Amino acid sequence: MRLEQIEKDMLEGKHGKSVQKSMEILTTLGEIFGAECMVDVHSIQIAGVSYANLGEAGLEFLNEMAEDGKVRVLTTLNPAGMDRENWRALGINEEFFRNQNRAIDAFGKMGIITTCSCTPYLIGNAPHYGQHIAWAESSAVCYSNSVIGARTNREGGPSALAAALTGKTPKYGYHLEENRHSQVLFKVNASVKGTDEFGVLGKLIGDKLVELGKKIPYIAGIPSATVEELKSFCASVATYGGTALFHMEGITPEYNKYTKPSEIVIEINQDDLDRTRAELIDDDIEIDFVSLGCPHASIHEIAKIAKLLEGKKVKKEFWITTARPTKRIADEAGYSKIIEDAGAKFAADTCCVVAPIKGRFKGIMVDSAKACYYGRAKNKFKVKIGSMEQCVEEAIK
Repeated sequence: MRLEQIEKDMLEGKHGKSVQKSMEILTTLGEIFGAECMVDVHSIQIAGVSYANLGEAGLEFLNEMAEDGKVRVLTTLNPAGMDRENWRALGINEEFFRNQNRAIDAFGKMGIITTCSCTPYLIGNAPHYGQHIAWAESSAVCYSNSVIGARTNREGGPSALAAALTGKTPKYGYHLEENRHSQVLFKVNASVKGTDEFGVLGKLIGDKLVELGKKIPYIAGIPSATVEELKSFCASVATYGGTALFHMEGITPEYNKYTKPSEIVIEINQDDLDRTRAELIDDDIEIDFVSLGCPHASIHEIAKIAKLLEGKKVKKEFWITTARPTKRIADEAGYSKIIEDAGAKFAADTCCVVAPIKGRFKGIMVDSAKACYYGRAKNKFKVKIGSMEQCVEEAIK
């Protein structure tokens, strides 16, 4: 792989041990994937933040990198395992609290902004069309590639950190024009509205892509989509299909940049969506936990939740997971008070996917197909998907 002089200097240790280790990681990746050179990146988003995932081995690696490592570009973090301010109210024990903060402090020592969110594009880490970035969270990778038109592979935690400390990433995969062409055409012949329905569509398309051994879909038949619907779709199609990029006709910025696929065409009808929804509803479910905000809730979603909860009381554990800056805006707008007066709880910095909640609940209701997947696979909950309105109705039963 061709390296510029500064990259050679990094690899030789002239910019410190952490930068040297980072460049070793990146050049190894580049060689594995056949990259011809490095490319400068404009922003980073790092996953693998929860102490439940890191453990002591991961924390030791972070501390070693923090000895002399400093980020060179804007870098933010994925959700942690707890709300850093409201952890006690959410049932997090003190030992986990201490260990999680040790991890976040190590990231902070390197100059990383320790705002923990899976929607960095909503809180200031917002790349432009065509910019090269190095992001790790699967839903955010899919959103940035598809909805924004930035360019990133799905990084692992160590490679994203390495990119942050060097400002570089190997130029392969979705950084290259030739790898951004769609491979399968999906024609949607049904109305799709709301975060839950876009999540169901994402699961259906993701499952089909796995069956076909393809990664990049072109989707026709969706007349409009909100930011919230698109982030739900991104989370779902990335979870079920391993998808990091899609093109949606009339909606995403690159939909007409490449040739529309014609060899593989799949029709999606209402019956297909109904069958997929049924796969996200377990039999004999006893719901004792409701969670909204996977991916993290936007201020528009929080405003809607406040309107639905105003003057009511919840009867079940009910979390609204969001980024800390979004929670601050909700505080100022008065939404937080309405929601908390109803007995619901904010879980900033974290979410129902990464928080250590296995064994605490029996059944979870969500508006997120991604949350259904991890509710079953990671936490062994029974799950049910519904609209935001249906989730709130369940919480106040």
